[in-house]
Amino acid sequence: MENFKKRYAIGIDLGTTNNVLAYKSLDDENAEIKLLEIPQLAAASTIENRLSLPSFCYIAAEPESAQGVFDLPWDKGNKRDYAVGELARKQSADVPARTVAAAKSWLAHSRVDRREAILPWNAPEDVKKISPVEASKRYLQHLVDSWNNTFPDAPLNQQQVVLTVPASFDASARELTMEAARLAGLPQNLVLLEEPQAAVYAWLGDVGDGWRKKLKVGDNLLVFDVGGGTTDFTLIGVEEENGDLTLKRIAVGNHILVGGDNMDLTIAHVARNMFADKGVNLDAWQSVSLWHSCRNAKENLLSIDGPDVYPVTILGRGSKLIGGTVSAELSAKQVQDILMEGFFPLCKSDAVPVKRGASGFRELGLPFESDAAVTRHLANFLRVQGENGVSVHPSCILFNGGVFKADIFKKRTLEAIKSWSGNPVESLEQNPDLDYAAARGAAFYAFVKQGKGLRIRGGAARSYYVGIETSGPAVPGMERPLCALCVVPFGMEEGSQIDVPSQEIGLVVGEPAKFRFFSSSMRHHDAAGTVVERFNDTQIEETDSLEAHLPGDEKFTEGYVPVRFQSRITELGVFELWCKSTISDDSWKLEFSVRE
Repeated sequence: MENFKKRYAIGIDLGTTNNVLAYKSLDDENAEIKLLEIPQLAAASTIENRLSLPSFCYIAAEPESAQGVFDLPWDKGNKRDYAVGELARKQSADVPARTVAAAKSWLAHSRVDRREAILPWNAPEDVKKISPVEASKRYLQHLVDSWNNTFPDAPLNQQQVVLTVPASFDASARELTMEAARLAGLPQNLVLLEEPQAAVYAWLGDVGDGWRKKLKVGDNLLVFDVGGGTTDFTLIGVEEENGDLTLKRIAVGNHILVGGDNMDLTIAHVARNMFADKGVNLDAWQSVSLWHSCRNAKENLLSIDGPDVYPVTILGRGSKLIGGTVSAELSAKQVQDILMEGFFPLCKSDAVPVKRGASGFRELGLPFESDAAVTRHLANFLRVQGENGVSVHPSCILFNGGVFKADIFKKRTLEAIKSWSGNPVESLEQNPDLDYAAARGAAFYAFVKQGKGLRIRGGAARSYYVGIETSGPAVPGMERPLCALCVVPFGMEEGSQIDVPSQEIGLVVGEPAKFRFFSSSMRHHDAAGTVVERFNDTQIEETDSLEAHLPGDEKFTEGYVPVRFQSRITELGVFELWCKSTISDDSWKLEFSVRE
C-alpha cells in the first residue's frame, strides 16, 4: 500500500443523533480547526453537503435499492440497499419500521447481543435488520469515504485520528466502538477520547493560553454533557505542578441513559394525548413516527427566535383523515414548561433519582432511566464525589451536548447549583455551536498528542473488578458468595500495565471459562489487588462477562491452570486483562463476552 505523510489531526464525534468530523493541519500550530462538509442524500438521488451526518440508517425495500437512488458519489452503480444521514433522518418519521436510530445507546446496552442483527428494534420480518455495531460502522464508513473523496492524497486511515465516546462507556462498549471503527476503515492506532474531555479541549483550543487566567489552583471544573441519548458528568481539577497549572480528570458519573431522545419521547406523549382528545388514537407505528416528528418540533421551538407554535404532522392510517395526515400544534411555552419541570426541576442538594416503574415506551427496547430529571442525577453525583456527606461545589461549569443549545437549560442548571451551596458557579464562555464541540475538541487533542500543547491527565475513568467465587460447601438453592477483586484502579494511565496482587486463581482449560466483571465510578481509592468482600450495585455494578476458551494441554493435568492477572491499558485507551500462568510461560487474554 502506498505510504502517505500524516498531515492532519482528525477528530470524529460518533453521536447518538449526529456525526461530525473536524480536522487541523499537523504542520501549522496556528491553523484553524475546520469541519468536513459531508456529502449525503437529502432525498432520493439528491446529494447535498452538510456539516453533520445524522445518526440514522434507512433500510431500503428491494424495489428502491434496485433503482440505485441511494448511490453516493464514490460508489455509483452499486445500488445501495440503505441510506444514512439526512434522508434516513427524514425517513425515520415516515417509515420508522425501516429506520435505525440511537445505535450508540444500543452499544452500551449489555443485555442484548450488540453484534446481532436486532435493529430496527421490533421491525417486521420483511425488514433486513442490522446490528448496533454494523449501524455504527456505516456512519463511520460514510465519514471515511467522504474524507477520502475530498482529500484523496491524505487517506484517513493514515492520519492521526481521535474518536469520542461517552465518559460513562464501560470497557466493553469502548471495545465495540473500536470494532466498528476498524471495520469502517479507520486506522489501527485510533485513539478514544471521552466526550466531556473533548469539550474541554475544544474550549482550550478556543481560548489558548488564556485558560490560565480563567482557572486557578483548587478550582473544580464540572463538564455537564447532555447529548441525544446520554447524560455525562465529569469533574476536572486544576492543580499546580512544577510551578505551572495542570488539569486532571478526578471523577466521572455513571452511564445515564437520559438525553434529547427522552425529551422527544416526552413531547410525543403530550402530542399523542392531544390527538386522543380529537378522537384520533395513534397505533404503535404512528407513535414511533410521532416521536421522530417531535424532535423537529423541539429543535424549532427552543431555537433562538423560534416560532411561538409549531405543528407536528404524521401520516394517517384511515380514510377519515383529510389528506392522509393528522396534525396537532405545540406551543413554545408548553414545550419549555414540560421539559424544564421534567428534566431540569429545581431540587435540594441531597436529592436522589426517583425509582419508578418502567416507561410505557417499551417499543424502543432501551433501558432508559426511571427518573429523567438530570438535575437530581447531578445533585446525587456531586454528593457522592464529596466527603462526609458534603457535596462537591464546582467553581465553574462547561456545558456540552446539543440539549444545551437552548439557554433556558443552562440558566436553570446554574440556578440549581447555586441553590445547593449559596455560592454562584461561573459558566465558561465557549463557542455557542455545541453540535460541533466534541469533534473540534477531539481534533485539537489529536494535535496536542504530538507533544504540541496541554493534555488533561486522567487515565481509566472507572475502577474494574473481576468477581471471585469464594470456596466452601454447596448449599442447595443458594449461590456461593462473590467477592470483587480490583484489577484496574481508577486513573490507571494509558500505556501502562500492572501485575495484580492476589492469590492464584484456577483458570479452567478444555472448555469456556467465564469471569463475572464489575466496574465502579465511585470507588476511587481501591488499589489493584483490593478485595471487596461485600458490595451492592449502587457502588459496584456488573457489566459484560470476560471469557476465555483454552485448549486442553498435557502439562495441565488438573484440568485448570493456576494464574494471576495482569492488566493493561493500551496507548489507544483499550483495556486488556491477561491470565499469566504461575507454572509455565503461557498467558491468555480474556475477551469480553458481549453475546450474553
